[in-house]
Amino acid sequence: MNRNKSSSLGLLLIFGFIIASVVYVFNSSSFEKDIPVIKINNGGYWNLRDPLEITIDDASGVKSYKVKLKTGSDNVDFKHEQFVTPNKHVSVEIKQLSNTLKMQDNKVVIVVEALDASRWNFFNGNSATAEFMITVDKKKPLVNIVANSYMVAKGGSALVVFKATDENMKDLYIEVNDKKFLAQPFYKEGYYAALIAWSILNQDFRANIVAKDYAGNITQVNVPLYLKPKSYMVSNIKLEDRFLKGKIAELATEFDETQGVEDSIEQFKIINEKIRAKNEALIHKITSVVPQERMIDFKMVPMYPLKNGQVVAHYGDYRKYSYNGKDVSESYHMGLDLASNAMSPIIPQNSGQVVYADYNGLYGNMPIIHHGLGLYTLYGHCSSLNVSSGTFVDGNSNTVIANTGKTGYAMGDHLHFGVLVQGIEVRPEEWMDKEWIKLNVTQVIDSSKALIDKM
Repeated sequence: MNRNKSSSLGLLLIFGFIIASVVYVFNSSSFEKDIPVIKINNGGYWNLRDPLEITIDDASGVKSYKVKLKTGSDNVDFKHEQFVTPNKHVSVEIKQLSNTLKMQDNKVVIVVEALDASRWNFFNGNSATAEFMITVDKKKPLVNIVANSYMVAKGGSALVVFKATDENMKDLYIEVNDKKFLAQPFYKEGYYAALIAWSILNQDFRANIVAKDYAGNITQVNVPLYLKPKSYMVSNIKLEDRFLKGKIAELATEFDETQGVEDSIEQFKIINEKIRAKNEALIHKITSVVPQERMIDFKMVPMYPLKNGQVVAHYGDYRKYSYNGKDVSESYHMGLDLASNAMSPIIPQNSGQVVYADYNGLYGNMPIIHHGLGLYTLYGHCSSLNVSSGTFVDGNSNTVIANTGKTGYAMGDHLHFGVLVQGIEVRPEEWMDKEWIKLNVTQVIDSSKALIDKM
């Protein structure tokens, strides 16, 4: 009887040990069952100059790996490595090719084999094999400028038309300082046009057309523009209590940011800096869009949105505000203020699509029109809006899009007229000048089309 009990107890212990062993094996990290994860970080293209980076990750650690290169005519064992101490993350760079590998083919297959240090699979570990089809592309994109504006002024605009081709093109833009201006397909296949701008906030200017393909080949071509420095007004404005207790106190009731703020100077700083930045961020976002359908032409006439409008504040005015002899805030006036009779009709002379028509903080009631090629016009402080987003405005129809007013941050009835190129405020005066438009826009477009037709 005791012998039977002892045998049963022994069997239970053995069975329990087996179960515990199985549970341990299935839950222990040393017996993990996942195969190594192999990735190649190049998007499927290779220029043969920049290294290809292969990564191998595994929870139990990579024990060994092997890299092979295959083309239509060659099969090369490129690299292999075995680790004394397994690595959970392995990074492999393919920098140079064997002299025996002929890369005449535009395709190469990279085969990566990896084995981990797991005790799974009867202590043999988990293995993985991955094949990557790579397109070999050693050619840089071709970029040729067809025509461009002769000059760009600080705070002003310029136009460039160019040809850019690459069968694997990834990115195409004009880099101006730290800003990327997008190009729009123009006239015929492979040609592009772009308006660019010299921001008033930048002292220097340099424009390069940048073309990148998926293989990492890059071409940069400088846009040869004569630079015209320009000085802008600096206004020292003393804040008065009447203004602070009047207009500023009134505006402070509108915004969440000024709720509970009693100090007039603090209210002014929040409105002039934080609220302004918020309103301008919306404007920049809306006006940064550039269509990607092909445009055939770009015709502009001088902009006079307010009949008999008199200039009451200039573009680029750097305003420094002080109170009781202390500087308290600053801002740039990024448009042209025009005044006529109260609630005067605002009539654009150029066709375009209304992309925004709503209230925007300091700018009050504000429609924005896109005229093509990333060129936008803005109309601030309107008393009424007669158009809505999506409305097409015909420049020949004398459409009244709004009426002047004093909504937002305005002391009197006037129009804040702004012109933006891909989110950058530029000098409205240029786009109101018939001769400037002719030399910098019309002639560039016309000469480009004539040259393209000859090619």
